Amino acid sequence: MGKVTGFLEIERQDRKYTPAADRVRHYNEFVIPLSEETVKAQAARCMNCGIPFCHNGCPVNNQIPDWNDLVYLGDWEEASRNLHSTNNFPEFTGRVCPAPCEASCTLNLEDTPVTIKTIECAIVDKAWEHGWIKPESYRDKTGKKVAVIGSGPAGLAAAQQLARAGHSVHVFEKNARAGGLLRYGIPDFKMEKHLIDRRLAQMEAEGVTFHYGVNVGVTQDARQLIDSFDAVVLSGGSEKPRDLAIPGRDLAGIHFAMDFLPQQNRRVGKEPPQDNRPILAAQKHVVVIGGGDTGSDCIGTSVRQGALTVTQLEVMPQPPEKENKLLTWPNWPLKMRTSSSHMEGAERDFSVMTKSFSGENGEVKTLHCVKVDGQMKEVPGSEFDLKADLVLLAMGFVHPMHDGMLKSLEVKLDGRGNVEANVMNYKTSTPKVFSAGDMRRGQSLVVWAIREGRQAAHAVDEYLMGETTLPR
Repeated sequence: MGKVTGFLEIERQDRKYTPAADRVRHYNEFVIPLSEETVKAQAARCMNCGIPFCHNGCPVNNQIPDWNDLVYLGDWEEASRNLHSTNNFPEFTGRVCPAPCEASCTLNLEDTPVTIKTIECAIVDKAWEHGWIKPESYRDKTGKKVAVIGSGPAGLAAAQQLARAGHSVHVFEKNARAGGLLRYGIPDFKMEKHLIDRRLAQMEAEGVTFHYGVNVGVTQDARQLIDSFDAVVLSGGSEKPRDLAIPGRDLAGIHFAMDFLPQQNRRVGKEPPQDNRPILAAQKHVVVIGGGDTGSDCIGTSVRQGALTVTQLEVMPQPPEKENKLLTWPNWPLKMRTSSSHMEGAERDFSVMTKSFSGENGEVKTLHCVKVDGQMKEVPGSEFDLKADLVLLAMGFVHPMHDGMLKSLEVKLDGRGNVEANVMNYKTSTPKVFSAGDMRRGQSLVVWAIREGRQAAHAVDEYLMGETTLPR
């Protein structure tokens, strides 16, 4: 513990945003980093608790008090080594993770948690700046071949760990570039894609081979692929969106969020469009149905495209402004959260159920809504209409796509429609086939995907070699 009284003497200070009026004009990141001295001061606030509850909140088991102390002492390179020992991609989590570690921080009992996410991001950004991050390997080549299907954070983490363990790793991705939702779902204003590209370059130098435009189970025979490898990791996403089966759903102008967001990401990344029917919010009244992160991303993207108005609807009641710490801490609390996109000009309404859509000439024009109570019962007399030229459905995902690869491999599914594989060995019902990430656990956070990819790599290495030195 570098400064015993740091948490008493130093106030919490976190990164700020550039003004909304400026940032909505572009798709670049707009978070303003703290100075090195300020980050060191914030790290000094860590209490180095006897029981560090931040570990309880961190899915990848980051050794948070350790690298806080190292940052305070100015040993940034060792802090980077420590951080990377548990997290393959801290520049991703340092930007898009909701920071459950901070919710679990002891200082959060007073609403002043250590700025863990900001410190994490500062460590890895400095490590890249100073060239401390280099290709690595843990041992000599084993002669074993592993296929990783899907290049989201789970697949990338598994591939990197397995390559460092000496295996020949091949990643198969249906899109033109790797990254999964990191590249095609998360807008560039939250995470610029050059951050992914430099990690891919590191992984290629470590021996990982990427195969793009290969849709296993569609353009590539899945069974044939399995026969060619010693082990296969299924790490695709949870891509089946939750739909809204109500009258008028077939009107033009109603789209899933993940049809809308990837189009804009491809525009920014100068990729050829996959669909000749562009979905654009310019000069439209936009309604986003769904109150989560994907809905927030739709808001920020719509504002940047020039929407006339943006309204976000949530069927659940409005959460409290502040949680009851005695009931929730150190767990992730339910409370009102306002994202940077919400600050850019969106209206929000809670306890709203959309009953039907109506339109003109086959295009959506109006949402017909009603207020509901906490039991999802309609409130009499609360009906209202909402003007809309574009409706984006951002209500989450139910499970991975079942046709194609999963159907041909005949892997067993669990009760929610995800690939069944337990967290002890990540094995599916099909021999030598493993699964990790959203395809196994359902839609979740980037940080959970990284954890599952690392743990699946541990399981695969042990399966292939009889033992493993990979961390779990």
